[in-house]
Parts: sequence; structure tokens; C-alpha cells
Amino acid sequence: MRIGELARRSGLTAHTIRYYERIGLLPYADRDSSRHRDYDASILAWIQFLGRLKATGMPIRDMLRYAALRERGVETEAERRDLLVRHRESVRRHAADLRDCLLVLDAKIAGYADAEKRIQDHDGVFPEFRRKPAGTRATRAR
Repeated sequence: MRIGELARRSGLTAHTIRYYERIGLLPYADRDSSRHRDYDASILAWIQFLGRLKATGMPIRDMLRYAALRERGVETEAERRDLLVRHRESVRRHAADLRDCLLVLDAKIAGYADAEKRIQDHDGVFPEFRRKPAGTRATRAR
């Protein structure tokens, strides 16, 4: 398939596909007789996996390391697994941090809901808080 079709099917732009190819995340594509890139459909699964790594915050240097190990073949499976295990732990820590943030947001939102209920319960009428004129305020002993 040509780069435009791969872009459409993968959700990446043609520019991103060329960039990934240039830096080594994607293997160089074969060329057809017109010298256009000719991709095999099997690359879609790899692109989807790269998208998952990116979405989970894997640094590009680690993605490149993984791609290089993958290119070397089955003898690198243990290294690839270790890289993914380390990344999974990072993702779990980040997910836990996000859960903590959600709890804070939920509490804040609930506080606003409580305030709205208080306003409705009091018909939106608040006692007026006015400053007393100077000279009428009680003085405090020092």
C-alpha cells in the first residue's frame, strides 16, 4: 500500500510515517517501480503498538531501543520484555497519580455541588455584610 493509504488506515500523517521511518521506528519501505513507498499491511499492527507506547508516555528513545531490539530478532525477546516491564511499572505509577488527582477533583466538584445546594436551600438570599461606619466599630484593647 502507498503512504497515503497507510496514513489513512493508521491515523498517522504521511509526514509522521516518513519521520518514523527516518529515525528507525518503522523499517524502510520497499519501493515500487515508480519509486513510491510500498508498505505491507502487516506494518499496521506495529504502528498500532507504537501508538500504544506513545499514548502511555514511553519516551521515543525507549521506543527506538525497542524497535532496534525487535529488528535483531528473537534473541532479544528477554530484553524487550524487560523494557516493557519497566515501562508498565511507570504506567502503573502514572495511573495511580491520575487516580489521586481524580479524587481531589471529585472532592472539589462535590464541594461546589454542596455550595449550590446551600444556595438553593436559602433561596439565594444572603445576609448583607456591610462595613460599619468608622467610629461605630468596637475598639479592641491592646
